[in-house]
Amino acid sequence: MKPTLCKLFSLCLLCLAPVGAMAQGEINGTVKEAGSELPLPGVNVVVKGTTTGTVTDFDGNFQLSVDSFPVTLVFSSLGYTTVEEQVGGATTLNIVMEQDVTGLEEVVVTGLATSIKRSNAANAVSSISAEELVGVAQPQTLDGALAGKFTGALVSANSGAPGGGLSVKLRGITSIFGNSQPLYIVDGVYVDNSSISAGLNDVSGAAGQGSSSNQDNASNRIADLDPNDIKNVEILKGASAAAIYGSRAAAGVVIITTKRGRQGKTQFNLSQSFGFNSVINLLGLRDWNEERALDAFGEGADADYAEARDAGTLVDYEKEIFDNKGFISSTGFSASGGGEKTTFYAGMSHKNEKGIVKNTGYERVSLRLNLDHRVSDRIKLSLNSNYIYSSADRGFFNNDNTGSTIGVTLTSLPPWAKLQPDEEGNYPDNPYGGSNPLQTIALMTNNEKVNRFIVGGSANIDIYKETNSGLELILRGGLDSYNLNTRAIFPKELQFEKRSNSGVNGQSIQGSTQNKNINFSAFLVHNFNTDSNINFRTQAGITREMFDRNTYLISASDLIASETNVDQAASQQVTQFRLKQEDSGFFVQEEVNFQDKLIATVGVRGDKSSNNGDANKLYYYPKASLAANLHEFGFWDLGQVNQFKLRAAYGEAGNFPAFGSPFTSFNSTLIGGIGGSSVNGIILDGILGNPDIEPERQKELELGFDLGLLDNRIGLEFTWYNKKVDDLLVQTNREPSSGFTTEWRNAGNLKNTGIEITLNTRPFESEDFMWNSDVTFFKNKSEITELNVPAFNLGAFGASLGTFRIEEGQSATQIVGISPDGLVKFGDAEPDFQMTFNNNFRYKGLELSFLFHWKKGGDNINLTTLLSDLSKTTHDYDDFGLDPDGTLSNGEYRASQVGTSAEVFVEDASYLKLREAGLYYNFPGELVERWFDGYVAHIKLGFTGTNLLTFFDYNSYDPEVSNFGGNGLSTGVDVTPFPSSRRYMFNLSVDF
Repeated sequence: MKPTLCKLFSLCLLCLAPVGAMAQGEINGTVKEAGSELPLPGVNVVVKGTTTGTVTDFDGNFQLSVDSFPVTLVFSSLGYTTVEEQVGGATTLNIVMEQDVTGLEEVVVTGLATSIKRSNAANAVSSISAEELVGVAQPQTLDGALAGKFTGALVSANSGAPGGGLSVKLRGITSIFGNSQPLYIVDGVYVDNSSISAGLNDVSGAAGQGSSSNQDNASNRIADLDPNDIKNVEILKGASAAAIYGSRAAAGVVIITTKRGRQGKTQFNLSQSFGFNSVINLLGLRDWNEERALDAFGEGADADYAEARDAGTLVDYEKEIFDNKGFISSTGFSASGGGEKTTFYAGMSHKNEKGIVKNTGYERVSLRLNLDHRVSDRIKLSLNSNYIYSSADRGFFNNDNTGSTIGVTLTSLPPWAKLQPDEEGNYPDNPYGGSNPLQTIALMTNNEKVNRFIVGGSANIDIYKETNSGLELILRGGLDSYNLNTRAIFPKELQFEKRSNSGVNGQSIQGSTQNKNINFSAFLVHNFNTDSNINFRTQAGITREMFDRNTYLISASDLIASETNVDQAASQQVTQFRLKQEDSGFFVQEEVNFQDKLIATVGVRGDKSSNNGDANKLYYYPKASLAANLHEFGFWDLGQVNQFKLRAAYGEAGNFPAFGSPFTSFNSTLIGGIGGSSVNGIILDGILGNPDIEPERQKELELGFDLGLLDNRIGLEFTWYNKKVDDLLVQTNREPSSGFTTEWRNAGNLKNTGIEITLNTRPFESEDFMWNSDVTFFKNKSEITELNVPAFNLGAFGASLGTFRIEEGQSATQIVGISPDGLVKFGDAEPDFQMTFNNNFRYKGLELSFLFHWKKGGDNINLTTLLSDLSKTTHDYDDFGLDPDGTLSNGEYRASQVGTSAEVFVEDASYLKLREAGLYYNFPGELVERWFDGYVAHIKLGFTGTNLLTFFDYNSYDPEVSNFGGNGLSTGVDVTPFPSSRRYMFNLSVDF
């Protein structure tokens, strides 16, 4: 503003000062929680219809100056029902806020730089608070904490190994060959969730004989995050909500917000948990006798069995390996507070968890510092920083074709086998298999170590701010950088490594991955409120993301002496994978709120990427939505209906082609004895690039309504969606004469349709007793609506054992197999439906919470049982019931079906699980103050459990399993996994 204008503006203010002085005033007050009368810090206090406001301090106090009276103040805070108070003059207020059980006042994302009250949202966005995430039971990992806690998601444990390994699929299958895991964003930083192989296939040979996947089942990197640092998680399940994230959002978006400091005196929290885990389910032994031993293992086995039985030396090796109690310790400390200008949150945690298998475990150290600094009334700066160190020992499980993994060896192991070491620690060879599993557990190493930095910063700048309008500039930047080191050591003493057996004489497989994600964005947000209480919010912005990954793996065999360095070996093999990707885009969005009655949004995102066939082409992803709060209209008296909202939303999102798919890569080769490069398809596994490849495009229509009854003590949310995915990325076959076997193409369409229902209730509430109860129901159905290539099988181990099949007009997750009548559909991995039942009871200081999760239907391909059948060791081998003719036992019948029919290998994977339960006692505040002379504010003591009860008929360790990890279609394939476990914890939390 020029000096002359400044002087003129000041003169006007002086002239109006007497008038303004008559109307101006100051409002003070305190905000407390209903029932407990505890002060509520961080409550937003805003003059309705303006941008004028403040925030309550640590003691719940606020002070606000207004230009005129009367005014209406709006008090809002996450987890509490919004309160509106009309004020006629300068005064002191005492405001009481009740907990918002139905979540109508929660703030959910509507744009890259904006949010909205859930009661005004046009999308079904799931939100999980810190209390819901970790308030009942301490989860092993962040993604594990999400299981069963929101509609529209299939969260499955791929492995029970310490350190995680879960898959999250939102509203069904969104890609066949492309990414099917959601995008994770932490405080504005795009974080990586890769699962990177440790190279165990060089030992197991799992990628041969019917499957191209190595099946290493590595942990996924979102497990690095400490769930205790998180304030809330928002799940954008479909394109209608996630369109603002464009080409990376087809599989949904998980937005994570971590805890921040609040103005007031510094608060400290110390938490300590101890406990142990144990295997959920053991299959048990076959009921052996001499005749059965002779039949299964041949001459002499009957005598060996009788000798061990009479000597009392029969060993249940399943219990010996899996039935261990792994000790768990988790320690956390946090501090938060600050003054008028600067607030902070600092958190430190250490977790150490031993697995149910000896020499397996997981350790994580996390350090977090979040800072917020207000430079002036117009400028606010924020910094989020997190350092993570983790180390996971994951054992050696899943499929193999060399007889080396622990699980496969166990399937052929009788209880009379003598595998214990002698007095000098030497293990005997296992005559019933390729390895001694006790020796493998004791001597081998499979370790992942991670050092990770996640850093983000933002600047919020009010360019101008008037009573009814304002313009804000938001700048953000983020870095996710980690180094992953994998180390797999198989010493030459192992039975399957001995030169006489394999000739490899010990193997050392060591890898390193450097991954760096960088993202920048800038947004302008303009708010305008009319005199008739219509709000226009306009936002526009640009984004840029850069992804850089470098992975190399060195596999060395024939180790010298006891050395494990890869250079101390007779043979080495090196592989390297480089990924560089750059994305950029823009978005614009307009929101119109007509008196909280009608809320409309339109927007578009434009993206381009180096992964596309044309790196400079912009792909556009539009969105539009409308929410109508009928209860806000005066023409309809709804009586006991407090909220009735109709909503409709449409959006589009994308999925980038796989890195390298636009081109055919070179490979090193020898030409006439001279090193060179080649594009020969046979050398390159036959993958031909496609320069015209485009992203997959998802189009979603979502319709629904929200209903609140009896002062919102009952809340009902219903959503129907129809999600179509066009331009499916497919690796299709090529004619052999081309020199290639497959190529990338956009070659089909699929759709998912489903419903989601959530019922939130508060059946009873009094001064001493409160009961909250939530029920969810959701189901999804997929279909391949168009396929421009011949139908093909995908995943698992071929049609003879059961496999997935992509076929026009059929479910995208159908499981087919051979039969006497040809290729037949035997099942579907998609559940019929899922339900959860979550309850929380509070009586004075006592809290009881539990969450049941019911998954009905959804089939697995169970090959663990088959491997035992082939060795005649299965626990139910001698039972009858499967053979339609009634002549063969269960084990005989399953083994007889190999090469005849795959039907018996496809099993119903339904389950009912008590996901988590917690019983806590909050010591009375006055008692705590008296005990500790006011230095301690709160003590909470409790006992918790995870997977305490499990009910299923599935004939293996756990129907929640995936031998191929979490990406793509190949979930629910069961081949001797690391079994899942239940956890028992004692928890203590102290605030001071």
